[in-house]
Amino acid sequence: MLKVLQVILALSILILVHEAGHFCFAKLFRIRVEKFFLFFDLGGTFLFSTKRSRWFVRLFPKALQWETEYGIGWLPLGGYCKIAGMIDESMDTEQLKREPQDWEFRTHNPWQRLLVMAGGVLYNFIFAILVYIGIMAIWGDSYIPNEGTRIYPSELARQMGFKTGDMILSMDGYKPENFGMLQADLARRKVRKVEVLRDNDTLTLYMDHSLLPKVLEADLMFEPAIPFVVDSVLAAGVNAGCSLHKGDRVSAFSGIGVSCVQDARSVLASFAGKDCEATVLRGSDTLSLPLQVDSAGRIGVILKMPEARSRDYSLAEAVPAGIKLTGETLGGYLRDLRLLVQPSSGAYKSVGSFIAIGQVFPSSWDWYRFCFLMALFSIMLGVMNLLPIPGLDGGHIVFTIYEIVTGRKPSDGFMIAAQWIGMILLMALMLLAFGNDIGRLIH
Repeated sequence: MLKVLQVILALSILILVHEAGHFCFAKLFRIRVEKFFLFFDLGGTFLFSTKRSRWFVRLFPKALQWETEYGIGWLPLGGYCKIAGMIDESMDTEQLKREPQDWEFRTHNPWQRLLVMAGGVLYNFIFAILVYIGIMAIWGDSYIPNEGTRIYPSELARQMGFKTGDMILSMDGYKPENFGMLQADLARRKVRKVEVLRDNDTLTLYMDHSLLPKVLEADLMFEPAIPFVVDSVLAAGVNAGCSLHKGDRVSAFSGIGVSCVQDARSVLASFAGKDCEATVLRGSDTLSLPLQVDSAGRIGVILKMPEARSRDYSLAEAVPAGIKLTGETLGGYLRDLRLLVQPSSGAYKSVGSFIAIGQVFPSSWDWYRFCFLMALFSIMLGVMNLLPIPGLDGGHIVFTIYEIVTGRKPSDGFMIAAQWIGMILLMALMLLAFGNDIGRLIH
């Protein structure tokens, strides 16, 4: 339920921000906005309306005289501004039969109409920048650096040639900075060559692009290969009072070598409830220490974890950092869309609806995660609305630019037909998204 509430809250905020962009530019040019709705009032059914909710009209009778009707619809698939004299998703063609009025969208010059159409996308990007600035100012930035971090590859990554302990140096010349983004970089950039440091040698791995769909579907290809270095021994653990010291590195259990913590899990599980001999490296010495393994396959120690690279920002420093993060996120999402239009990549299988969106929110409230996801979705909403599909802002923008360049305005009949085509395409995309989500739930 908490995930559902987070999705509804985040999408409601983003829809209001987007529609406010259209609304403000329309008001700036004195174009009448007839309706401003969060969610769709399909069939004339609504949850709230400043002109049709009787209780509200009784409390605020002057609302009937307001130029704009504000409300909340019942179908949570978006929202809309109904701008007078514009062909939009409402498909209201009756207004076009009247004589054009000065306060209508169609009577204004194309540059003003272009700004009205681009206002929603512009507000989405500005909102993302402001949220990222707030994140940087409040929480700062923290990530595991790729430099100096060795990998523990998944089975898929091993199939592509990676081995435990490899350090990824570059991908087609690009040097990754954030370890957590390695898999995304591999897919988004359609990398052909990866340079890795293996032991003391630099090797080049050639990527098999036929595995790209699996890369996009995989949960986690690269973990940091964590050396089994002891930080402390649990006072209530099975080995309390043993001879392990802080900084000791375990290289084997009863003669079975472990290069990292991930390898040690299965080895210790095989000794569950038994004793074993640990080969320990302490400085220049190699020791053999007896240890007990509990029934869960643990030896009761806390390990030294990889250090994250963190930075705090003042408000002045957070501004350029937030703008930079917005640019990086936008660039990454554009690469995702490029993969989406290439059927061979299989990226279309990752398209999701509200179900997929809900799954990325945490099950407990986390302001950092909520704000971060809201900024990400704001960028995604802005980019999606820029697609040159009739019915989206991008379609209207393309037709307006055509008018500016050629001096000829598309006919109303053409615009109506284009709007219908766009709505059909959007419905098909929505069905694909819901189909993918349902398929993932079933499997």
